Amino acid sequence: QVQLVETGGGLVQAGGSLRLSCAASERTFSSYAMAWFRQAPGKEREFVAAINWRGGGTSHADSVKGRFTISRDHASDTVYLQMNSLKPEDTAVYYCAAAQNYYRDYTKLVAFDYWGPGTQVTVSS
Repeated sequence: QVQLVETGGGLVQAGGSLRLSCAASERTFSSYAMAWFRQAPGKEREFVAAINWRGGGTSHADSVKGRFTISRDHASDTVYLQMNSLKPEDTAVYYCAAAQNYYRDYTKLVAFDYWGPGTQVTVSS
């Protein structure tokens, strides 16, 4: 059973930056992909970014493209989300997720087998 733990959330002013980290408790070499989702109060959980664990190919939601970057480090089994030019609408709980199998669309929640407990990101105006 893979356990994921997110760190790096916090309070930041608009225009600022944060870097989220997600560490896996076990080797993620069998993972096909890892991703970040977020959920704001009263809203559904939404896709932010995904990365192919082996090849490194990435995908980002249009709302964060050019501001957020997902990356991974094989040596430490960690996935990162660098968030720049933060906006108040980026305020949400951010979740890390891991998919053990191939799925046609990694923007979908159903593609992922394991989830972290989440980390709060609050952007003040």
